Amino acid sequence: MRNAFPSTLTFGIFDHLDEDGRDIARQYADRLMLAEACDHLGFYAYHLAEHHCTPHGRGPSPNLFLSSVAQRTQRLRVGPLVMLLALYHPLRAFEEVCMLDHLSGGRLELGIGRGSFPTELGYFGIGADAAPSQYAEASEILINAMKGGTLSYQGRHFELNGVPLTLRPHQRPHPPTWIATNRPEPASWAAANGANIACVGPSSSVRRTTDAFRAGREHKTEADERAPFLGLLRMVVIGPSEADAYSLAAPAYERWLKSFKFLYDLNAIPTPPNLPLTFDAAIESELCVVGSAASVRKALLGQLEEAGANYLLCQLAFGDLPLDASLYTATTIQSEIMAQVG
Repeated sequence: MRNAFPSTLTFGIFDHLDEDGRDIARQYADRLMLAEACDHLGFYAYHLAEHHCTPHGRGPSPNLFLSSVAQRTQRLRVGPLVMLLALYHPLRAFEEVCMLDHLSGGRLELGIGRGSFPTELGYFGIGADAAPSQYAEASEILINAMKGGTLSYQGRHFELNGVPLTLRPHQRPHPPTWIATNRPEPASWAAANGANIACVGPSSSVRRTTDAFRAGREHKTEADERAPFLGLLRMVVIGPSEADAYSLAAPAYERWLKSFKFLYDLNAIPTPPNLPLTFDAAIESELCVVGSAASVRKALLGQLEEAGANYLLCQLAFGDLPLDASLYTATTIQSEIMAQVG
């Protein structure tokens, strides 16, 4: 059946483009090299987060960077995870989505969301009280625009009257969609609306979200387009030995954490309670999986099974990890995990 969950695992790449302490142009160039390598290695997709006014995200316009990734790769799918729709006029978002889908030859994976940190939206004049309804309207308009024809909408935030839609996405009826969530309720919505999900957190807690997703798919039919992805995000570092991996990952995580906390510290806002504040805590909470090929393979496969996930979002580059360390991890995942479970 076409809507059955895949029996094999799929592997993708997740990236924040967080500051690594070097020239930003050099960082962009290194990430494009990493994307090229992941394309050759057979990873499914490269997903990029959107952040603003913070060293946590040097890619505030994900679609712009992803258009470069698309031109440097042949099979690797690309997409924002997520595109912060509250910051876009939905008509402009739709046109960008269409362009990227065509520029990539129909390889777009479209993640949409509201964003998890209101301060970033506030810099654009969008208050925390308005963001949910603005996102809801923008997402509804975007989804309707995918159908083509003429677009009209009357809402609290947006008004469109007989807009001619002269662009269409390459993929029909529309590119695959994604949401990022750690809660069962949005997962149920995603299941009912044909979207994929990406989750982060301990496997046991993620399992509640994936169970809700599966429950929401129970009444889907064979007419549904493709089997859904239930993604699990992990920061992964593999070294020739456990000690090598830890010596690379620990300082890189500390730098990533500093970037993550930047806006929280600047605005005297408490960090999220589930944020691991030390590298050891990141290992304990399963956010980071670090070690030799054998130990990482065992940990990842066990966590995927416990979480009920079928798609691993590997964050291979974070903090000040050097490019060769990320390439080593990518190559090892392909030879020691992907090749054996595919």
